[in-house]
Amino acid sequence: MTANTPRSVLVAGSANLDFVVRAAHAPAPGETVLGRELATYPGGKGANQALACARAGGAPTRMLLALGEDAHAEPIERSLREGGVRLHLRRVRERATGSAFVCVADDGENAIVVAPGANAALRGDDLPALDGVAWLLLQLESPLDAVAAWAQRARAAGVAVALNAAPAQALPAALLEQIDLLIVNEGELAALTGLADLDAALAAVRAPRVVVTLGARGCLARADGARLRQHGFAVAAVDTTAAGDTFCGVLVAALAQGHGFETALRRACAASALACTRPGAQTSIPSHAEVEALLHTAADPDFAGGTSVPTPSGQIPAI
Repeated sequence: MTANTPRSVLVAGSANLDFVVRAAHAPAPGETVLGRELATYPGGKGANQALACARAGGAPTRMLLALGEDAHAEPIERSLREGGVRLHLRRVRERATGSAFVCVADDGENAIVVAPGANAALRGDDLPALDGVAWLLLQLESPLDAVAAWAQRARAAGVAVALNAAPAQALPAALLEQIDLLIVNEGELAALTGLADLDAALAAVRAPRVVVTLGARGCLARADGARLRQHGFAVAAVDTTAAGDTFCGVLVAALAQGHGFETALRRACAASALACTRPGAQTSIPSHAEVEALLHTAADPDFAGGTSVPTPSGQIPAI
């Protein structure tokens, strides 16, 4: 990679303030659960992924986002700036800053409801200049027509496009045709393809590269005709919030910096595992040094080939 090669990431997407309550388990339909402590954390899929690109991935990162003119905006903006993300900020007077309401169960799993607020005000022509950008990273917490316009503009400019197709929804073929890398979990892949069988669904997606995150089992990918598998890293999970976003951000950051696809998958799994060991969204995202340390600790030949790390008693592997 030469000094003039673009290696930065532009993330366009959502930013929320998360209201998080811990409970023994997430409520079932019609059930009321008595929770415990309530805390607020900066979050939103776009903002989480941007911070993961910059902090855990170590890539120069910019972000297009929209925030309201309210007190909820300040901690989000501060978190991103302190994490090294350059902001292209649209201030929306008529809408509140986006919010998410998160229940974290004692086993670390979560249930989330999002109120988009200012995120819904983003438009296709809000995308900033793409000079020096290697990858554009998108999600689906922004208006779908804006996401499609951003992808089309990036493709026309020769910028690679990654889409985390979450929250799950049907996508127009015209958008999928603009995507170089699609990142989904198993539920999102099933919703996208209508297929329950994982291998069949993976083969059915038209994007050149597809990554399916598998929770504690790691991830599965199809890249340039090859099928790849990366197992998870063993951690003591506390809160899985933003683990998937950390995966997306670090994966794209690694690709932008010229790492091979298999290496990028491994780095993304390591960072995502570390994110499960701390509460909150952006507060859980590890530093680049922490990711490097975990990679070094697990850098035995068997693991590099995709063999899973033995799980210590009382711990679970996570991505």
